Amino acid sequence: MEVGVDGERLAVSLADRIDTVAFTDLTTDQVTARLIDTVVGWAQERGWRVYRRASSVLPLPPPMSARHSVLDVACARPDGPPVVVEVDHGTRRRTWEKLRAEAEAGRVPLWVRWGAGRFVAPPPPILMVTCEVTRRPDPAGGSQVYSRLPRTDKPPPAHSAARGGQVAAVELPLPPSGGSTSPPAPTT
Repeated sequence: MEVGVDGERLAVSLADRIDTVAFTDLTTDQVTARLIDTVVGWAQERGWRVYRRASSVLPLPPPMSARHSVLDVACARPDGPPVVVEVDHGTRRRTWEKLRAEAEAGRVPLWVRWGAGRFVAPPPPILMVTCEVTRRPDPAGGSQVYSRLPRTDKPPPAHSAARGGQVAAVELPLPPSGGSTSPPAPTT
């Protein structure tokens, strides 16, 4: 299945929302949960039905092949095919297999990939939304904690290209309007 313009538009919209997320010193599980909550909020604002840990069309590998994988978020839309979202800290082939199976079933597959950078692009038709974070050793003795400030590297707005004419210098202070230089008379 090809996700087309609709999928691209959704990926851009979700990326814009993810760009607003900020946090300090969260664990891997906490960051993943925060991003899932963000995806859920993004979908609910659009009036979609949202399902956390929804059943995927992809069965689990043997010996559990009678059961199915789960998706982090699945969304039913009244105006288009369903949208499925996986949120991952690492690149897992199983995630790609799950999202490709969902695409083949007619769903729009979005993959929110977060980490310290060097993101590997998924195979089509999966659309990736990235969330770059910084990491440092956990001061409490755990493995790593992650932080993220909202994106602020957006270009400044364009300024008018129109140039004004010559402006004459004016000596300050300016006289009050009406031409009088004396203060107004008190009112009683």
